[in-house]
Amino acid sequence: MKHDLVSFRRVYAEMVCAAAGSKDPRLLEAFATVPRERYLGPGPWKMRTTFGGYAETPSDDPVFLYADQLFAIDPVRGLNNGLPQFLGMAIDTMALKPGDRAVHVGTGVGYYTAIMAELVGPAGRVIGYEIDPDLAARTKANLKHYAQVDCRAGSGVGLSDTDLDALYINAGATHPLPNWLDALAPGGRLVLPMTGAQWGGIVMKITRPADPEERDFHAAFLSHVGIFNCEGARDPRAEKAIDRARKKGGFKDVTTLRRDRHRRDETCWLHGKGWCLSRG
Repeated sequence: MKHDLVSFRRVYAEMVCAAAGSKDPRLLEAFATVPRERYLGPGPWKMRTTFGGYAETPSDDPVFLYADQLFAIDPVRGLNNGLPQFLGMAIDTMALKPGDRAVHVGTGVGYYTAIMAELVGPAGRVIGYEIDPDLAARTKANLKHYAQVDCRAGSGVGLSDTDLDALYINAGATHPLPNWLDALAPGGRLVLPMTGAQWGGIVMKITRPADPEERDFHAAFLSHVGIFNCEGARDPRAEKAIDRARKKGGFKDVTTLRRDRHRRDETCWLHGKGWCLSRG
């Protein structure tokens, strides 16, 4: 039976954007037009089930990929192409515009990097980092038709890129690295999953103030998350501090990322070395 793939993609995009809380028609168009099967390779594909493990799609018809579901990249490692509504939310909150300069750390096979490339357009730039050599090679091959994408094999922990409008870390860190914060242009946005020793964590949006006279960065809780760790962006002491802070709650009250040296006080929700997520 022949299916109308264009219609399936459009309905998928509408459902993803609705679940992500996005009202951006450009994001919807990107999800409706970027072919997910280009990035996941030939089917059948393995879909993550609610009950654990994977189930194989009924056939290699690409219509089965247009669901708000996790599909395996490497089922042995439990490595998946991320959940569309979650990645859609993360990308939407970065508010990418044509001509923007963005970095995606942890590209996987490049599907969501392609979504970002669509949003910044030919005048923009997306730099993708992938630490796994095999995945980095797949990303590069999958994205070769985007002149505005620069795929780099390696960790994004030591990135030296500057003047970024957006930076998305697609792995769990224990703290915002100084070079990530320094990389942001005035008004630049960092979307950062922060995870402790226990499974799961929170996603924070950190924005560099547009006013150079304003020292503190803006911070806001976006969602909960379960995600692989970001190698090189882990601190055992910070892991324990994150677990304690999550247990006590109050992360939705965080409004500020401070970088000045100060003593811990009642406004400090998560106090680290050279940084502090604060309630005021």
